[in-house]
Amino acid sequence: MKNSNTGSIEFYKMSGSGNDFIIIDNRDLSLNVGNRQDFARKICQRRVSVGADGLFLIEPSDKVDFKWQFFNSDGSIAEMCGNGSRCVARYAYLKGIAGRKMSFETMAGIISAEVNDDIVKVKLTDPSPVEDGIKIEAVGQEFVLTSVDTGVPHAVAFVDDLEPCAIFDCGRAIRRHEYFAPRGTNADFAAVINRHKIRVRTYERGVEDETLACGTGMVASVLAAAQRNLVESPVDVLVQSGETLRIYFEKKNGRFREIYLEGKVKIVYQGQLFAEAYK
Repeated sequence: MKNSNTGSIEFYKMSGSGNDFIIIDNRDLSLNVGNRQDFARKICQRRVSVGADGLFLIEPSDKVDFKWQFFNSDGSIAEMCGNGSRCVARYAYLKGIAGRKMSFETMAGIISAEVNDDIVKVKLTDPSPVEDGIKIEAVGQEFVLTSVDTGVPHAVAFVDDLEPCAIFDCGRAIRRHEYFAPRGTNADFAAVINRHKIRVRTYERGVEDETLACGTGMVASVLAAAQRNLVESPVDVLVQSGETLRIYFEKKNGRFREIYLEGKVKIVYQGQLFAEAYK
């Protein structure tokens, strides 16, 4: 991980459908950067450092192929990240950390993945029960939301047209609404196109802004739509980056299970991180 000649840290920058991440191999547990949350916040800053939606540290596991520590761009620790899990899986395969099929530990549970060139399919942990019909007041209007935890909490609002939506203002208000305290929630805005296609935009907790994609948010939106019998598996999800991902699911005895998220992962670049980037 560390270049002994320069003191720099090797990293990869990867993108999962518009979500970009910094990934560092810390299996030898040699990363010595002080407070890791502060480190993550600094290197995820755009323009003054590498810039990313989050940071993954790959560490050893005595249960499966490896485990991760994941930090949002504001330095907060997150339980799960759908598109991040796809990026980490491809990284682990390319680096020889795991085979084409793998499993890894997250705070949300064990995630399994399969890598086929630049297409990565991950099986997520089973979500919480879906809570529909939540009514809240925010930014001077009423929202009727569907809430589900797909590894992290999400609240989904269905709209007819995403273009005029004030995603930042509405998303921030929903994210911090007292109904979802103290954890807060991610806020998703979804438009159903047909029974196998929807479009989603997400305000992400921890990034504190709209992102170009959110894997757990796409899954939450699909499950919320399925709860209302608006879609059936598989569902293609068009995200703000312009890419399309596919969600698979089953519903049995009123609960969703066998959740898969599939789509492209891009290697953006490999680099050496110098101390000036985070001091």
